[in-house]
Amino acid sequence: MGKILFIDVDGTLCSPVHNVPPSSAVQAIRKARENGHRAYICTGRSRAEVYEDIWAIGLDGMIGGNGCYVEDHGNVIMHQKLSAEECRHVVDWCHERHMEFYLEANSGLYASERYREVSYEAYRKKYGREPQYGAFFERMIYHADLYRDDVNKISFRLNSWEDYLAAQKEFPSLHVGCWGGDAPNCSHGDVSPQGVNKANAIHVLLKHLNASAEDTIAFGDEAVDIPMFKLCGYAVAMGSGSRSAKDAADYITTGTDEDGLYNAFVHLGLI
Repeated sequence: MGKILFIDVDGTLCSPVHNVPPSSAVQAIRKARENGHRAYICTGRSRAEVYEDIWAIGLDGMIGGNGCYVEDHGNVIMHQKLSAEECRHVVDWCHERHMEFYLEANSGLYASERYREVSYEAYRKKYGREPQYGAFFERMIYHADLYRDDVNKISFRLNSWEDYLAAQKEFPSLHVGCWGGDAPNCSHGDVSPQGVNKANAIHVLLKHLNASAEDTIAFGDEAVDIPMFKLCGYAVAMGSGSRSAKDAADYITTGTDEDGLYNAFVHLGLI
């Protein structure tokens, strides 16, 4: 039996600079599937953020929203969402703390009014250049009703680490995570249903497939990928990833823009 591959998207499959999959990564996944392996993206993105350039690679399915949503060959296996009351609570709290945010639903990304503006400012301050994610911001839906009942998770820009700590206290019955760097230097916090993480979603999918964790390989680059690293039979961190991800991995490949995914597939004998 072939291996089941779980591949993070941002910073792993997609270049952290250009936000698109390098041609070598596309080639690696296609060759691996030809060799009898199965490939799923396992991402913080919701389905609305998985654009055609990713599906065109050829995938067996996806885990989205950091574990809120599981899909296998077009069939929805699991979908956990925030309730309308929980969504309203988070939205109002973000407004009260003057934090910009966006709601991640399978129907689209619904952003607060200044999310794009604040994100651009933060990117310029950090990197000293214009951001490369124009398409991401252009696909967002602005000035929509932000009180919704179809939301997988809500991501918000952290003004400081205190915002993240405050979120943990404010939402004890929900899962509060962070991304965009290692703590306490994360750029974002997020709120999703309790119990949601990549490892739980993989467990649900493996049960559906009647497969074992021993037959799985995880590929990631950030702390949010560590739960799936611990569950899967083998874990690969990108050379361009965070220190915490590298410390938790069994193997560190080269950077995403240095054919990291392709090199890892060769190293593991997948292609």
